[in-house]
Amino acid sequence: MNLSYAQLLALVEAGLKAAGVNSKAAYETAQFLALAELDGLASHGLARVAQYSAHAKNGRIALSPKIKVKPFKTSAALVDADDGLAFPALRYATDLSVNLASKNGLGLVAVTNSHHFGVAGHYVEAAARAGYISLLFGNTPAAMPMVGGTKAVFGTNPLAAAFPLGKADPLVIDMSLSAVARGKLLVAAKKGEAIPEGWALTANGEPTTDPKEGLKGLMVPLGGDKGALLALIVELLVVGLSGSRFSYEADSFFDPKGNRPRIGQLILTIDPGLAGATVFASRIQDFLKVLSADAGTRLPGQRRFKQRALGLREGVTVSDAVVEEIQTGIRQSWTE
Repeated sequence: MNLSYAQLLALVEAGLKAAGVNSKAAYETAQFLALAELDGLASHGLARVAQYSAHAKNGRIALSPKIKVKPFKTSAALVDADDGLAFPALRYATDLSVNLASKNGLGLVAVTNSHHFGVAGHYVEAAARAGYISLLFGNTPAAMPMVGGTKAVFGTNPLAAAFPLGKADPLVIDMSLSAVARGKLLVAAKKGEAIPEGWALTANGEPTTDPKEGLKGLMVPLGGDKGALLALIVELLVVGLSGSRFSYEADSFFDPKGNRPRIGQLILTIDPGLAGATVFASRIQDFLKVLSADAGTRLPGQRRFKQRALGLREGVTVSDAVVEEIQTGIRQSWTE
């Protein structure tokens, strides 16, 4: 089914409101999920609506959260998401980090009592479009083992970084620290498709091509031991500075019932003028010239922006099963 951005936005908002999420949180979440679909990142798009709705109905999120802020010294702050969906809190935290960086050169904002926060690159992109360097880290429910281990102790722990390029689209680097984002297994499971070997393991540690078994089991770390150690760094930074739960303390996002995950995120925004007003831009342009001289080089984030522009013009094809899943939830709310 082909849907425009406005239709994507309206469908997600209606689906979340039908589950009891308040209007502000539903709308701001819908903006990010619809944007993920435009960017070709279906694993963080409409496929998440049923998941968030189930969490809302089972008490895993607060339906009308009240974001709270605790300043720390001059360049840092702690944002409490109040157990709500992460998008409103992290959007607020991003704006706050930019404001702090504009005044002090650096803005460090931690988010606690949070939830699944979608495409990490969207937040750092926003800061980069305002002219700042930005880095974001987040922990997620446990899905990967420590080096040498067989039990899930930390999450896929995504990280993202963005660098401004003046009036051009910024460079956006966005990755999870598993071989692939866990949401890709969710999309494959909904479509009834197999996944490539090397993405996930069963609960017994065996390779699998069944996404449902992978969701019950373990994700394979990106780059083996190095990916696991990077995930550990993210875990310690995020939890240590936000006071949020460790990954192993948060029940899986893929289970409708469970605890409120209360995981965390950390965003660092930097004014690029440290070495002089024009030094950063000049040095970046020198490097881009080297990259452009190598035929076939693709800059990070550029494919996403091209896909977004195409989606805004022509709409986005969304799985009929995913659309029906959301519409069924809306219809059920009418009879409750």
